[in-house]
Amino acid sequence: MLDELSQAVLSRDEVVRYLKGTHGESSDVAHERVYAYLEEMRTTQRYTLYRALKHPVYPILRKITRNVEHIDRAIAATAGGRVIYASDHKSHTDYLVEPLVLDDNGIRPPIIAAGINLFAGPLGLLHRYVTGAVPIRRNTKDPAYLITLKAYVAELLRAHDLLFYIEGGRSYSGELKSPKTGLIHAAMQSDTENLVILPMAIAYDIVLEDRILAGQGVKRRQRPFARELAEMMRDAVGYRSRAFVTFGTPIHTSEYNSQSRRDILDLAHRTRDAIGLLYKVTPTALVAAAMRPSIERRDLEARIDGMLDQLRERKANLSVESGRQAVAEAARPFVRRGVLVVEQNRFRVRNRMMLRYYARTLDHLFAPIVSRTHASPTVAADNTSLED
Repeated sequence: MLDELSQAVLSRDEVVRYLKGTHGESSDVAHERVYAYLEEMRTTQRYTLYRALKHPVYPILRKITRNVEHIDRAIAATAGGRVIYASDHKSHTDYLVEPLVLDDNGIRPPIIAAGINLFAGPLGLLHRYVTGAVPIRRNTKDPAYLITLKAYVAELLRAHDLLFYIEGGRSYSGELKSPKTGLIHAAMQSDTENLVILPMAIAYDIVLEDRILAGQGVKRRQRPFARELAEMMRDAVGYRSRAFVTFGTPIHTSEYNSQSRRDILDLAHRTRDAIGLLYKVTPTALVAAAMRPSIERRDLEARIDGMLDQLRERKANLSVESGRQAVAEAARPFVRRGVLVVEQNRFRVRNRMMLRYYARTLDHLFAPIVSRTHASPTVAADNTSLED
């Protein structure tokens, strides 16, 4: 038997048209495919169980100190209407840390859009039956799936907020990636009243799976999550980090035309740029960006001081005031992680790939500011599919 949400999806005009066989399939085949995707997307949120549940990665959460900035913006946004949280994506711990930040402050929990690869094993049960995550097939162009997902998101927003990662998947290089517009497009087409996008950024001193990500640089293939989880648990031995979660100013979707591909792209870039400025500039990122193969402490501190001057001009979200403070706070975690070697007052690189990974997390803050007011409509058209 179909639940109420699925029935609402099936009654939407775009789904009704597809079920009539408008895409070259028979009506029976179209029904079969849409019903299968609806079953795949079905999720249940039992958020009161989230904190108490002893799932496989719970011990990791205790090693991450949560630091929250501007939570008042999230409180105000949820009081005013429906909210879409748009975040960068650094780690598998993001979708554990960020909902807990909301819960810590009594904010209603959002549904999370998560990659379908995360829905196997114990963590998949957690997502499907506790946190209420929706599995997303990121690399499909199947019209049956895209139509069903857009309709599902539209109906979901009638009763829930949504949290999604604007880059799609995690950044394997460390840099903030280009925005993906599929879910923004789906949300805009829902015609939800008082709908806002709330940019939010998450940053870590040390990313739990930094070795895994830095070792690949770019995502060439989907690795089995069970294998990656085992590697993360191995790297969690001795792991300690701060997580900085920063909320931005709400962006009212009513300012944009949901039928305009250019407007959707402009909204996505505006959101991504806001996230970039919210992103906490950590001591480890500063040291990584300023490092040379071998450098004296005072020279490293001086280089960071110069970088901080530039970052202040960009109104970046800084966690330190000086090069001396950055080096003092980053040295121990980088040495413990095997990234640097410190011999008296000289720093040497031990793991170049991991150092580059952390350095690239600041690339967007040093890049030239580009105006997108006159973005090409053709470019916009190429970036609105849900495969993003």
